[in-house]
Amino acid sequence: MIGVLLVDDHVQFRRAARDLVEATPGFESLGEAESGEEALRMLEHLDPGLVLLDVRLPGIDGIETARNITAESPHPTVVLVSIDELADPSATAESCGAATFVRKRDLCPATLSELWAQHGAP
Repeated sequence: MIGVLLVDDHVQFRRAARDLVEATPGFESLGEAESGEEALRMLEHLDPGLVLLDVRLPGIDGIETARNITAESPHPTVVLVSIDELADPSATAESCGAATFVRKRDLCPATLSELWAQHGAP
């Protein structure tokens, strides 16, 4: 099972993402954080394979949180998510060590599986 940490400041999205993760074969939700700071604290105790990380968070934003997560080795695969389009999503993801970016509306079980197949640990 691939453990997933969900990081988003909107409880409704976290609930929907948890349901999505739980509905995807081979994935399980390990926890939810509403801020970058909370996610970093949770990572001290959890060992997720995947972190779905909102770009816009209160306090430390998703970009800086991703930098902190990916500075550690080994680190989980980080996927940035946002409701907004990014001007250059590949460059944004690359700049902070994230594997990729996906729009929230595009998340579904098939997308989650594809993300892991393309960017997850072997």
